Amino acid sequence: MGKVRWLGHSGFEMELADKILFIDPWLTGNPLAAMRASDVKKVDIVCVTHDHGDHLGDAIEICKQTGATFVGIYELGVFAEENGVKEVVGINIGETVDVKGVSISMVQAFHSSTRGAPTGFVIKAEGKTIYHAGDTSLFGDMRLISEIHHPDLALIPIGDYYTMGPREAAEAVKLIKPAVVIPMHYQTLPVLEPSAESFIKIVKEKTPEVRVVALKPGEAYTL
Repeated sequence: MGKVRWLGHSGFEMELADKILFIDPWLTGNPLAAMRASDVKKVDIVCVTHDHGDHLGDAIEICKQTGATFVGIYELGVFAEENGVKEVVGINIGETVDVKGVSISMVQAFHSSTRGAPTGFVIKAEGKTIYHAGDTSLFGDMRLISEIHHPDLALIPIGDYYTMGPREAAEAVKLIKPAVVIPMHYQTLPVLEPSAESFIKIVKEKTPEVRVVALKPGEAYTL
């Protein structure tokens, strides 16, 4: 049975197929981080959606100290190799790879980045599908992600300012049609949405069949 734990901001720890996978582990400097990077002892895969500091975060150091495989867009993978990561899977948007028994698809996100393009990930294992949208605005092809991958769980940014806000994120939920959505990328910084209350209210009005699970940093949801 899979488990998804919120590390704060856009960071998540996933236990799937007897593997531990991190996405966007920004821990050092994150005021709401659920752990310290130095406390991370076992990770198999680290996925990074794009190279902004609050997403790349501690990914490279975690890979170096645990031997985890780094997964990111090609240019970011090259950067990870140049900075001492031994196992790197550099892929591109539209590609699906098997990494240690976990299926990872890279999908588009509408945002910015320095190395390569911003991305999202669709993670599949144990018969479950998780869509991590990365930093993104609302875009219509989220409907295609739904039609192709059928996410059971969506991890959606709601913070506004750098990404879509609660209203747009609720529209994204309508397009993606997950059974469950977990909001992310809010609370951490003063410019971001301070809570998930507005998002929860709008989703209940627009798509009451979708369950919103608003975690606290460190809390987990069992798939």
